[in-house]
Amino acid sequence: MPPKTVNQKSQIVNLMSQILIHPAVAGALQQHQAVVALESTVITHGLAYPFNKNTALEMENAVSAAGAQPATIAVLGGQMMAGISEAQLEHLALAGNRARKCSVRDLGIAVGLGQDGGTTVAATMFIAAKVGIQVFATGGIGGVHRGHPFDVSADLVELSRTPVTVVCAGAKALLDLPLTFEHLETLGVPVIGYQTDEIPAFYSRKSGLKVDINAQSVDDIAKIIRARRKLGLPGGELVCVPVPAEDELDIHIAEKAIVEAQALADAQGIHGAASTPFLLSQIARLTNGASVRANTALLINNARVAAALATALAN
Repeated sequence: MPPKTVNQKSQIVNLMSQILIHPAVAGALQQHQAVVALESTVITHGLAYPFNKNTALEMENAVSAAGAQPATIAVLGGQMMAGISEAQLEHLALAGNRARKCSVRDLGIAVGLGQDGGTTVAATMFIAAKVGIQVFATGGIGGVHRGHPFDVSADLVELSRTPVTVVCAGAKALLDLPLTFEHLETLGVPVIGYQTDEIPAFYSRKSGLKVDINAQSVDDIAKIIRARRKLGLPGGELVCVPVPAEDELDIHIAEKAIVEAQALADAQGIHGAASTPFLLSQIARLTNGASVRANTALLINNARVAAALATALAN
């Protein structure tokens, strides 16, 4: 790659000064130790209090227990954060959807106006990449919305241009999964299954859609990531991990709830950024909380796998 110009270096330094890195995260990065980024929209918009706080803490604990340093990404009072304290996490959990749901386009707004924000997959990737975090664990990525093919999440574009590996349980099941993964193929984003031939359907372990490669170990995934970086290929990688079998929501039950929730959203004219939080809450209601239990289990499981992957890359 060509060397950075003075102007480019200046831009990077200026942006880094806008991101406050938690001392534990900064120390781990300086020592080239394993670090895992975690998003914060699951805290502000994904789950209700106190499940949001407890799940976020369990994800951080799962990363720590697996030998890596967690770094929850967020915006607090207009300050972009790479790693937050438990008190700050509590603040976001109580704020809920009063905080701005921040994709990349919203970061300037939240920073400029001194707002709190939960970062989406796209915004978390953006901030993680700027501070040098290579691996990010989340629940499910955004994608193409059912019945609204023009409504495409910025997560997909960010995956195509930002070199961060995203560990997830596929795309959120309420989306159009075939169109979402066709879109990723067009954008050149590899979809890696972790010990699976099929892309998981978030709450369920199988979707009928095939991964690009079934990697049996995190070491194999690390080899793919290193090869892509050496080749100078753009963007990141999507690593899909099935929800633990004991916590899986039957795909037929999940699908029935999703269809009903989408009908409610359409009837009320809910779309865009507001659609996902609405749909998730309705699916939780329609499944008597089973979707939330599956969601929590897959989030924690993904955090463990991401920590193992970050450790393999650090080694």
